[in-house]
Amino acid sequence: MWTRTNVKYTDQSAERAWAAEEIAWDVPEVDLGVLGDVDGLDVVELGCGTAYFSAWLARRGARPVGLDVTPSQLDTARRCQERFGISFPLIEADAADVPLAGGGFDLAISEYGASLWCDPARWVPEAARLLRPGGRLVFLTNSVLVALCVPDGEGLAQERLLRPQPTMYRMQLAGGGVEFHPGHGEWIRILRSSGFTVDALHELHAPPKARDHPYYELATADWARRWPVEDLWVAHLPF
Repeated sequence: MWTRTNVKYTDQSAERAWAAEEIAWDVPEVDLGVLGDVDGLDVVELGCGTAYFSAWLARRGARPVGLDVTPSQLDTARRCQERFGISFPLIEADAADVPLAGGGFDLAISEYGASLWCDPARWVPEAARLLRPGGRLVFLTNSVLVALCVPDGEGLAQERLLRPQPTMYRMQLAGGGVEFHPGHGEWIRILRSSGFTVDALHELHAPPKARDHPYYELATADWARRWPVEDLWVAHLPF
């Protein structure tokens, strides 16, 4: 599915993301401060896609490694590396089965990568394995509420609940993909059972002057101003 999807975005769309000056979780990182100073940190991005987030981190002194299962997305990432002169390792692999030694990273991130497309009961323990003691996990995914309000067959979120929450952990999409939408309680259980301490859950809304998003048509900007459209989780491994 992501091989097909990658064609829609093209290298030009990826280059626009690579060229962005600020790190953003749709809400600017400067307003949230969840990452802190990344200079000198070893970072693994789980489900990096075209790896623009890793590129943002590399510009700020981090040493990222990008990992994804889709060869066409990694090919786009490599072309962007050449275009922008930013180099870091890119690995084709499943975020739930990473071919890297454990305990090698200070920060694991996922921005709509493994956080949405991989079973959290598999990828969260793998993130814990990859991190050093004290290492942090930061990931962004759709909010539980927006997932409950999107009709079957996909489409824009409505102003009422349309799906039963017990069926949302693993959700088959009409286009052939599979998404994972655990409830908040299930996320906390998985994180804690993997050894993480939960530091924060930021429920993100669209800013007051936001326009409808050009790519991910899950909700209108008006909907997203009134209800959280994204969940941004922050956790760490104890020393």
